[in-house]
Amino acid sequence: MVRNLSLTLATWLVISGPGVSSVARGTSPVVSWSAEEAAAPVAAIEEAPKETQNREEELAARAQELAEQAQEKEDREQELRIRDQEKKERQQELYDDGSQALDEHRWEKAIDRFSQVARDRGPRADGALYWKAYAENKLGQRDTALATIADLRKSYPQSRWLNDAKALELEVRQASGQRVSPDAESNDDLKLIAINSLMGSDPQKAVPLLQKLLEGSQPIRVKERALFVLSQSESPDARQAVAQIARGQSNPDLQRKALQDLALFGGKESRQTLADIYGSITDPDVKRTILHCFMLGGERERLLAAAKGEKSADLRAEAVGQLGIMGARAELWQLYQADSSAEVRMRIVNAMFIGGDAEHLGELARAEKDAEVRGAAIHSLGLLGADRTGSTLVSLYGSEKDTAVRRAIIEGLFLQNNGQALVELARKEKDTQLKRQMIEKLSLMHSKEATDYMMELLK
Repeated sequence: MVRNLSLTLATWLVISGPGVSSVARGTSPVVSWSAEEAAAPVAAIEEAPKETQNREEELAARAQELAEQAQEKEDREQELRIRDQEKKERQQELYDDGSQALDEHRWEKAIDRFSQVARDRGPRADGALYWKAYAENKLGQRDTALATIADLRKSYPQSRWLNDAKALELEVRQASGQRVSPDAESNDDLKLIAINSLMGSDPQKAVPLLQKLLEGSQPIRVKERALFVLSQSESPDARQAVAQIARGQSNPDLQRKALQDLALFGGKESRQTLADIYGSITDPDVKRTILHCFMLGGERERLLAAAKGEKSADLRAEAVGQLGIMGARAELWQLYQADSSAEVRMRIVNAMFIGGDAEHLGELARAEKDAEVRGAAIHSLGLLGADRTGSTLVSLYGSEKDTAVRRAIIEGLFLQNNGQALVELARKEKDTQLKRQMIEKLSLMHSKEATDYMMELLK
């Protein structure tokens, strides 16, 4: 069309010649055009589409560049999150190892493990410094223990371990100049016996004594036992004491124990306290602990509410996982239908597997549109075992036309060592590639059906 317009304009200019004038006005002077001037409009019309195309190509290239940059940034952030999670897991492993060493009175090992945690300056570094000082004190290393406490106070001025550290510092200073054997642990054992005896005592007398014990520098196992005694009591003062620690009025280790005790022993009122704490805090680690406590307390509705309404994707995933542990099949299915995110659905599929929900996994394996999610459902069916899902996978294979899905089903049957089903399918299969895959899987299986079929093929 542009070329036709150009020819028309050129023809008109030739016919009209250099004496073209604005006849319509009748008064305009004659305008003379040179050949170059006459050709300029034609060239402009011909160049316009090229400029537009070049501009569109530039914009497309820029958009592609920005998309690649955004993907690179997302990949870097994901890598950092993975590394951070691995570091946290490593710190937790060292911390738990150090705690076990304390219980076993292996003070040197405890110092080594807590020192490693403290050096990383992670979320548990302040607690590690406290227990490092505690173990150093048990070894009679008073000056070193005081220096470690000073490091804790200087490095973490807002730490919730400071009150415990003050009590420990007082104990260390009082013991300075005295020779203390690391094996002299009879006092802690006596304290445990005394705590047990308080179970039948007058709560009004017992609760203050236990609270004082919790505020001292006793080993964590002594404090945990004191919390256990308080959580068993029906005394309002005892419940209030446990609730205060659960709200964070002590060190993080004792807080976690208080939260668990509320879930296990406190009844409906205590679990409401857990819900109140969950709604009033922002610490993801404490929230994750409470979600676990909801599972311990059988609180499906509270976990479902967290899975639906929690802003943090990680905490939503944690709630989903706890529902899976509980076998909350109806709640998980409800979540699945309400959430269209493939990532969230993958987590729900995993929770369904943990909960053994073969029925809904089978439904997803048949009808799910997302290939990745569908593949995860088929994989989970395979892991649930031949007795539970073998017939489901065989039936699905017979009705499925998609080659990729059929390959996933073959893998699922292999995972459950279902030689009988694979042999039956291999005998019927017309597709040579699929049949080859089945035979390869059968060659790796140790079952009578697989061995007999291999012998058939050799005849």
